[in-house]
Amino acid sequence: MPILEPLADLFVQDKLGTIYLFDLKTAKPNASGFKDHKRTLLEWRAITFAQNPQADIKSLIAIPYNPYEPKPYERWTMKGMLDLQKELKVANEFWDFLGGKGAYEDILDCFERVGIELRPEIDGYFKKFKN
Repeated sequence: MPILEPLADLFVQDKLGTIYLFDLKTAKPNASGFKDHKRTLLEWRAITFAQNPQADIKSLIAIPYNPYEPKPYERWTMKGMLDLQKELKVANEFWDFLGGKGAYEDILDCFERVGIELRPEIDGYFKKFKN
């Protein structure tokens, strides 16, 4: 029997052996896709358990950016479809999970510094698209 592997966007395994499989999504995913997103999370778990019934696995949706900041991410498309506490990490929850407390703020700071430094170049590029 061939070994199947879930094709997650991001695979993380912690020191205790817990496996985290992330499906990375845009900040405003389509409502019609959440049924498929949930199915994907469940399929990843099934594939992993079929190969290792004792596995400690978590499958999650990750949304790396919250466009509603500083308000919490409250997208109506997710209500009832995901266990928001166990199957979703948004913005700081995601980045701080990966890089430790403060990682999200460090990333935002990097983007801001690069944006300021490259502003003239970025503006020049987008001028060619204006009428």
